[in-house]
Amino acid sequence: MFTRLIASNLHFFPRSLVSHNGVEYALAQTNSGTRLAVLAASGSTALIAFEGERAEQGNQTLLLAPLDARNVAALRAQLPWLQPRLLGLRTSAGMGDRLGLATLGHVRAVRAAGGKIAPIFAQQSIREMTRTGRTPQQVMDDATWGVFTEGWQDGFGADADHLKTPADIDTCLAAGFTFFTVDPGAHVDTLPETASLSELRKLAEMLPDYLQPRASGLMGRIFDIEGRSLQLDESTLLKAAVKYGRAVAHVAIMYQHLEKSAGARPFELEVSVDETYQPTSHAEHLYIASELKRLGVKWVSLAPRYVGRFEKGVDYIGDLATFEADFAGHAAIARQFGPYKLSLHSGSDKFSIYPIASRLSRGLVHLKTAGTSYLEALRTIAALNADLFREIYAFARQRYGTDRASYHVSAELGRAPLPEDVKDPPALLEQFDAREILHVTFGSVLTEQDGQGQRRFYDRLVGLLRANPEAYAANLEKHFIRHLEPFIAP
Repeated sequence: MFTRLIASNLHFFPRSLVSHNGVEYALAQTNSGTRLAVLAASGSTALIAFEGERAEQGNQTLLLAPLDARNVAALRAQLPWLQPRLLGLRTSAGMGDRLGLATLGHVRAVRAAGGKIAPIFAQQSIREMTRTGRTPQQVMDDATWGVFTEGWQDGFGADADHLKTPADIDTCLAAGFTFFTVDPGAHVDTLPETASLSELRKLAEMLPDYLQPRASGLMGRIFDIEGRSLQLDESTLLKAAVKYGRAVAHVAIMYQHLEKSAGARPFELEVSVDETYQPTSHAEHLYIASELKRLGVKWVSLAPRYVGRFEKGVDYIGDLATFEADFAGHAAIARQFGPYKLSLHSGSDKFSIYPIASRLSRGLVHLKTAGTSYLEALRTIAALNADLFREIYAFARQRYGTDRASYHVSAELGRAPLPEDVKDPPALLEQFDAREILHVTFGSVLTEQDGQGQRRFYDRLVGLLRANPEAYAANLEKHFIRHLEPFIAP
């Protein structure tokens, strides 16, 4: 196998070499850069969809194709394992990639974990795409090239994260995403947290008829959830309905749109109410699950707002015993009303809670990460070009006051080292405040322009990573193994 391509004297990425239906495929380094090499019998229909330079070798045709959108779409059509699939209830992990260069390291970490974690390699939120200037199709294509390069054939999902409008769904569906995370956070009402019973009654009366608490069939009911008793008395149900009723309704509208737009295409839904200030109580979780089912929504995972703080890029902040008790209740509800997975959003680097979540969920858990891969890119840059890293860090400090507005973070500039005081640049990634400052300013760093209209950092940052892919992949593999190992069933 592969002898015909190898004999062509091209330098190949070894794990990309694959033969399928009599056609050989690989990534090759050429004088013009990296190209997709396809070798097939002359006249083979497998060659028609690709565009590139062709050379005849006897009765064979060697095609060298640029790594563009047309050719990656053709490659997905030829190699079915490059098409995202459903993950179901398997223990899973999503690995966001803000630069489009992280999939090599992600695949290696999943492979090192014995393939026991179902991976999502294409994952990005609309907010992140807006800030990085990428499209859903670019996110999908970058992940596909990474999966192909590493020769991963065991399947992966593609998560269109934190979708808020039907238009978001349509764009991501067209790009081939299979996992849709609906974020109804804008429809969660904060007033019930401090409202009296009489005020709750008035607020509930303002809900549409189909969202009225009486319509839920939950009033006064007592549930036995694996030995835990949950009673939805009037006050508890009214609070849940006013707080989450319109959010549930928004999820149902989004689900119905997705179902209609997808047609016969299979998809999975995740519901995310994590980006709110107040935790989701067990009774509120029960209400959400019961109402979603009543409205005909089917979902595979749900992200409540847990107790404690899930800040970006740092470990869990809060009492672990309190988190354990809270998570245990949520896990029991997910089993009884599903089963469905509990999702850990802003899950990057929450090492202290991984063993708890893995044990109490009994494997029904999804870990979602994003910014930590960008931070590993900066760690790589810090080791390769300390001056560029310090320049990025100094700019991030300037932008932090503005960029932190849409994140739940607590880093303070006064606690973070000054750029001129950084003696060991890679080690700065271990300092809490600096880590959050670098994390939330990614969009500004990647899109900032200089006086000539050129991107100030992007080309140098990405160029350095492209020139040193093994350094970045090694850092990612090491970092993500720490994330995945606690979730591997013994």
